[in-house]
Amino acid sequence: MFDWAHYQRAKGAVKLHLLLDHDGYLPKFAVITDGKKHDITVARTLRFERGTILVMDKGYADYRWWKGLGEEGVFFVTRLRKDAKYRMDQQREIPRLHQERIRADEEITLLGYGQVGEGLKLRRVVVWDEAKQEEFVFVTNHLRLAASTVDQIYRDRWQIETFFKSIKQLLKLKTFIGTSEKAVLTQIWTALIAMLLLRWLRLKATYGWSLSNLLALLRQQLFVYRELYHWLDNPFTGPPEIVPINSQLLLELA
Repeated sequence: MFDWAHYQRAKGAVKLHLLLDHDGYLPKFAVITDGKKHDITVARTLRFERGTILVMDKGYADYRWWKGLGEEGVFFVTRLRKDAKYRMDQQREIPRLHQERIRADEEITLLGYGQVGEGLKLRRVVVWDEAKQEEFVFVTNHLRLAASTVDQIYRDRWQIETFFKSIKQLLKLKTFIGTSEKAVLTQIWTALIAMLLLRWLRLKATYGWSLSNLLALLRQQLFVYRELYHWLDNPFTGPPEIVPINSQLLLELA
């Protein structure tokens, strides 16, 4: 049905490439492609301010790109692939307070497959997740952060999953009204605009809204005449009383 969204022989797909800003977790950049477009292909087209810290999963493992980021003064924290080749250059001391969770903090040199990024010096941080009973291996080109901070930065990447979950569940972006490319793209961009407005309203409000409650109650207020920002801060107050206008006055004014 979606023959323009190339992915597999019997399945179409679109991919939403999204850059989420840590400040408020609002989308800063988005591009929609067909399902075959690789994540790193889009990432290579982006430019970032010096001092930015990027957090990304293993889909962005590209030594050439990592090297370019470092040369531009951009830092990153990501997962290291299990088949990655590297040389351990130096062990870093782990503070006693974090030794239960941080298993290793090492300075390494990547040994790739003839890639331009081969020889790139990084930090390798090994973390033990007690809840999942699983070991995670992170790499970063930021040499001054504490290992526990590197761990916390990557854990904040969960906000990306939360954002996509909100789009799919709260805004019902699981099925599409139309099957043409324009119809699908319009529906996705509309959902992104709606999510942007919802998160902005939640940031402005003094009341502690959850996104789901804000969306549910906002739908009920669409046909009620009231001041938006007052309602955001005091959602359980009734709407203002509407005073009927004298029809004779209207007649005279006319």
